[in-house]
Amino acid sequence: MEFFESIKKIQYEGAQSKNMYSFRHYNPDEIIGGKTMKEQLKFAMSWWHTLGADGTDMFGSGTMDKTFGGKTPMETAKNKVYAGFEFMNKMGIEYFCFHDKDLAPEGESLAEFQKNLDEIVPIIKEQMQKYNIKLLWGTANCFNHPRYVHGAATSPYADVFAYAAAQIKKALDITIELGAKGYVFWGGREGYETLLNTDMKFELDNMARLMKMAVEYARSKGYDGDFYIEPKPKEPTKHQYDFDAATVMNFLRTYGLEKDFKLNIEANHATLAKHTFEHELQIARINGAFGSIDANQGDEHLGWDTDQFPTNVYSTTYCMLEVLRAGGFTNGGLNFDAKSRRGSMTPEDLFLSYIAGMDSFALGLKNAYKIIEDGRIDDFVKQRYSSYKDGIGADIINGKAGLKELSDYALSLGKVDNKESARQEYLESIVNDILFGK
Repeated sequence: MEFFESIKKIQYEGAQSKNMYSFRHYNPDEIIGGKTMKEQLKFAMSWWHTLGADGTDMFGSGTMDKTFGGKTPMETAKNKVYAGFEFMNKMGIEYFCFHDKDLAPEGESLAEFQKNLDEIVPIIKEQMQKYNIKLLWGTANCFNHPRYVHGAATSPYADVFAYAAAQIKKALDITIELGAKGYVFWGGREGYETLLNTDMKFELDNMARLMKMAVEYARSKGYDGDFYIEPKPKEPTKHQYDFDAATVMNFLRTYGLEKDFKLNIEANHATLAKHTFEHELQIARINGAFGSIDANQGDEHLGWDTDQFPTNVYSTTYCMLEVLRAGGFTNGGLNFDAKSRRGSMTPEDLFLSYIAGMDSFALGLKNAYKIIEDGRIDDFVKQRYSSYKDGIGADIINGKAGLKELSDYALSLGKVDNKESARQEYLESIVNDILFGK
């Protein structure tokens, strides 16, 4: 059975093509920086948005049919497997990501949920082998069900903590069985609405306990991949414990988790934290914690997680600059945690959305290499800090100068003025020149 009969395999046709079902910039076999584009970008399909999001929002019901012809929950789940792999094959996407609840219905009990997963996973495994598609990372949805109204690992109720642990164990089992090298923790409801009813230290301690349990269990099963935390400042809770990349790094170091965990950075979550996408990526990079990316974009005019497909080429360019400076992806990749707009409700729109996102990141990759090869921006930054290369600057860096030595030096200077310009506008014009100049 073919679910997208009207769509053929999407091919690269070049920038001049007017065929909307083609890539204009993403050429998977084109060599950029010694690697093919598909190796550099490692695109992944999000199971939840691609096969589940039906356009429902806080003000209206769904506009898309994502049952894929299924008459029962399990039949729909199985059809989603076949539809998803057909979609990835036609898009040329080699990875996917999942939450446990994306794959199979929960049913009436944990035992039934696990039985449903056990029925679905062999079908996924067969399709992975058929199409040579891999799992990028897995995770557990420990935020959607009413049992998690007060959190999962941070719930004040031990039974809820135990239930979340069982979900995570099963999700890890599936992740390991399907050969992924990544597992994600996203806080979901790990946060609070008011401190009047919250023991923050106890909740943070418990969140760390569950993560340590997950690491110990997975390592005992031979898992040698990465664990990721995905920062997000708010929504659904008012304040989430994984607020931003810097907050997460502090949490990891406080609880001794920094050796096992890296960060999965999402563009839209950076927007909600009032940061840029590249800021969050650089925090992860300079802390040795760059792991993976949820590729999307938000809307600065809206105060919630809109999960739009990424089409801002400045953003994808600055993103790929950070990825390249981090040495590229290892176990991570670019997962499209994005959904077609509510008004883009046809199956064809799903393909067009992914084409737009993949082309935007292809442009970002090319532009990032152009900026690096041009060298003017990197040279400017090096020159800006050049006073630390010798003299008193070098003494500061290598520890030869303490407060007394610096005080004596400063007294000998007389008047000190800073007349060096940061030249922000000039540097921004260089970016424009590289991106759009002939």
